[in-house]
Amino acid sequence: IMSDNINTVAIIVAAGSGSRVGGDLPKQYRMARGKPLLYHSYKALAEHADIKQVYVVIGEDQEAIAALALEGLPEPIFVTGGATRRDSVRNGLQALALNNGVDRVLIHDAARPFLTSSMIDRLLRALDIHVGAVPALPIVDSLARGEQTISETVEREGLWRIQTPQAFLFNAIWEAHQKWDATLEATDDARMLLAFGSKVALVAGDEALAKFTFATDFYDKNGNNKMIATRIGTGFDVHRLVQGEELWLCGVKIEHTHGLSGHSDADVALHSITDAILGALALGDIGDHFPPSDPQWRGASSDQFATYAMKLAAEKGYILGNVDLTIICEAPKIGPHREAMRGRLADILNSDIANISVKATTTEQLGFTGRSEGIAAQAAVSLVLSNGG
Repeated sequence: IMSDNINTVAIIVAAGSGSRVGGDLPKQYRMARGKPLLYHSYKALAEHADIKQVYVVIGEDQEAIAALALEGLPEPIFVTGGATRRDSVRNGLQALALNNGVDRVLIHDAARPFLTSSMIDRLLRALDIHVGAVPALPIVDSLARGEQTISETVEREGLWRIQTPQAFLFNAIWEAHQKWDATLEATDDARMLLAFGSKVALVAGDEALAKFTFATDFYDKNGNNKMIATRIGTGFDVHRLVQGEELWLCGVKIEHTHGLSGHSDADVALHSITDAILGALALGDIGDHFPPSDPQWRGASSDQFATYAMKLAAEKGYILGNVDLTIICEAPKIGPHREAMRGRLADILNSDIANISVKATTTEQLGFTGRSEGIAAQAAVSLVLSNGG
């Protein structure tokens, strides 16, 4: 059972060069799902209710790039790492030792970004009765020894893939690091604790905690970023045509005998696009965010609705992939205004005009649009996680 009196702190080891990935940028600062690798696990640890502080062990002269990678998150404490992972962890533990009163510590590798709150919970619960605990996954592949040919098969029962974060009572793991023979390297911190007679518990690991090691973990054979996810949303809206109203479509004012009636400026095209963006984000619809009952939206320009929806997308790391909009009406003719509409939508959605499609169709004089009683619009929108350029 967690208590406010238990001081639990986390260390993220992010001092490596990431040489096996290739390139000049260490892998912990490369983009995955729209954010640097380091960002994801730091956010999970820093926002966990039972973790009081997160220390990040970084390479020499990396403080500026690390701070940029964690922009918008609670302020970290940076510690300079050493020549090896073990040295870096020791430096982090030493910094904690100077901060008296640390009870428990989680030691995590920045190369395992997708850490969940439930994973942290399992580790901390295990520390209620154990000195240390590690996430583990069973071996599912057949194992063998050999070089050119198999010399021996190996039973996989009782063998585990060990992940991070690894959780320890602070005094125990700090003592293990202090006693460790500096001429020997350890594959992980749990091994060091085991070497001095302590037992380390296994808790259920998580396939999502896979380690990023090689360039192929980030990019496919064609050089495409494997970590860019896409979300799709659709929107549909209708407004009545009446005399005495202005006609706005895609943020462009069009001269016509009738205009669209609605609580705002009734821009049916922008409303359908806004709904599509909100749908892609699974954040409800335009009425949830801009209720018609609210007088502040009376006569409002609909571009602010779409801008707001894109702001929500940006907060989640998304940019616009593309928009495909179809306007359904008998009149006015959309063709003469299409390019102006595309340009205006590109401005509103902060995207290139090449990503904006505006089409028009009629219903062959059938239904309310065919009778020129109203205009309908339907939109499809894709959002993609930014790769950071």
